[in-house]
Amino acid sequence: MAGMASTIVFLVVRHVLRLDGLGPKPDDKDVEIAVLRHQLAVLHRQDPRPRYAPTDRLVLATLARLLPRERWSAFLVTPATLLRWHRELVRRRWTYRRELRVQRGLDPALVELVLRLARENPRWGYLRIRGECAKLGVEVSGTSVRNILRRHGLGPAPRRGGPTWAEFLRSQAAGVLACDFFTVETVGLTRMYVLFFIELKRRQVWLGGVSPHPIGEWVTQQARNLAMALGERTAQIKVLVRDRDAKFVASIDAVFAADGVRVVKTPVRAPRANAYAERWVRSVRAECLDWILIWNRRRLERVLSAYVAHYNLARPHRGVGLEAPAVTDDVPPHTGPIERVDVLGGLIHEYHRAA
Repeated sequence: MAGMASTIVFLVVRHVLRLDGLGPKPDDKDVEIAVLRHQLAVLHRQDPRPRYAPTDRLVLATLARLLPRERWSAFLVTPATLLRWHRELVRRRWTYRRELRVQRGLDPALVELVLRLARENPRWGYLRIRGECAKLGVEVSGTSVRNILRRHGLGPAPRRGGPTWAEFLRSQAAGVLACDFFTVETVGLTRMYVLFFIELKRRQVWLGGVSPHPIGEWVTQQARNLAMALGERTAQIKVLVRDRDAKFVASIDAVFAADGVRVVKTPVRAPRANAYAERWVRSVRAECLDWILIWNRRRLERVLSAYVAHYNLARPHRGVGLEAPAVTDDVPPHTGPIERVDVLGGLIHEYHRAA
């Protein structure tokens, strides 16, 4: 503002002197310069600062060479900015087009094979993966294997970690049987206790029985009935998981111990330790019992028997690859009309192709 004020005072004094005949008339260029200076002062007060296009930078950097440095205050930018723009002009002058080096990448099929071997075998190192690839007729260096794994976030074999909890439980599921109770209230508010068993590997369920008073002798008899129903499959069962409910008396453990099955008790108040059984209770309630009125024990037995048959033979399960838990040798037809089968009066629908 001080520079602008001095310019106005200078023009006023020249105008007064001209009226007295002591000085020349102000030149139009001087007035134009005063206008430009005032506009520059206005621009200095603007926010945000003005942006310069590359062509603007080229013009101003070129004019800066023609104007003495002490006169650079006419520019809106600082002297350091002008010098930087000039250095960029010099740098661009001496640039030349470089030939792009085309790097031949690895075959995507090779990368996919290395990643598959590393993920399916977390204990394998670089050289082991290289050797497996050589067995398959694929040549790859250990350095390439290392680079592939690093780019995809897979570290060396000792640090790649072990199986996840889901993988660990799935690998231990073979030969493990779980059992538990859940309750159902009838219309007359009679509490029924339901005993069931579930195989962890295929999620197949066996209905033990229904009773309003599950005493120890009754529970023991249900364990014997299960052993008879399993038949030769009893030899495949190695572990029985149950909670510490008082209804599981010592005689039940003796029944399974006679068949070589080890009984494992879950910690106190730890339902997640028997998660497979708890998850089935949720399924049977959400898909069946929450939608039906139960009159008595016989009605509950019929309903649960129908649902267990549907669950084992027709209901797809995510834990077994969207297959039904019970394995059958029958090959379903892939052609023919699709028929609907109503279960529990149409509460549940099953779909099959007509033979």
